[in-house]
Amino acid sequence: MNILDKIVANKKEEVAAAKSKVSIKELKYYRHFTAPVASIKENLIKKKDFPVITEFKRQSPSKGIIHAGAKVAEIVPGYAKAGAAGISVLTDVQFFGGSNDDLSQARDLTDTPIIRKEFIIDPYQIYEAKAIGASAVLLIAAILEKQQAADLASLANYLGLEVLMEFHDESEAEMLNSYVDMAGINNRNLKTFEVDLQHAANMISLLPSHILPIAESGIHSADDFLFLKNAGFQGFLMGEYFMKHSDPAKACADLKAEVTGKSVTQL
Repeated sequence: MNILDKIVANKKEEVAAAKSKVSIKELKYYRHFTAPVASIKENLIKKKDFPVITEFKRQSPSKGIIHAGAKVAEIVPGYAKAGAAGISVLTDVQFFGGSNDDLSQARDLTDTPIIRKEFIIDPYQIYEAKAIGASAVLLIAAILEKQQAADLASLANYLGLEVLMEFHDESEAEMLNSYVDMAGINNRNLKTFEVDLQHAANMISLLPSHILPIAESGIHSADDFLFLKNAGFQGFLMGEYFMKHSDPAKACADLKAEVTGKSVTQL
């Protein structure tokens, strides 16, 4: 089994356990379930000079520990102040060291739209995302069947959540459906974890014009950012680059200053 297979196998067990503890009916009574949320897609379009979705994550299977002991309260408000168009929060426990509580805490600390970054394979996780305060969900094409992806995306839209669908190769483009708001092309192969920015630049032409193109993973400099922006990307999901710094929010502000040509004090 590759790492993605291992994550999905574990996720099936996690979801089964979660269902046995809290029903969908109970999730609908969570305080965030009926709360309005802002649109990440609209925010990315609005903040076109620096359409970045920052990310809160402590570790990953490919990099190990990225930011040990990272606390939501110390990082997420800074991301918002630095001008992030959205914030991605990892909720996977075993492989990324995240939790649902991380996302709920982030929601209480900022009005910036939040993506639940998770390995979603079951409708229950969509209801859960809404209940913990997400504005949008990530759907990974590589782990879903076509009809399954459509059903999950449709449910997300029904609950008022936007959908970011992630792709890794040309064959997965057929997974796109009318419920998808944003399409993320991952520069990192989730099976080998190798990174290639040219891969995303080559794939962007496969996306329909009405779906906002997002570049994901492996963006580590202003040059990387500008290369992908010039290739046509209108959004950037960046996690490791910021989180590996002792002050992720400052790293975000510094990158924004570099790519926009404005000093940090002008931002």
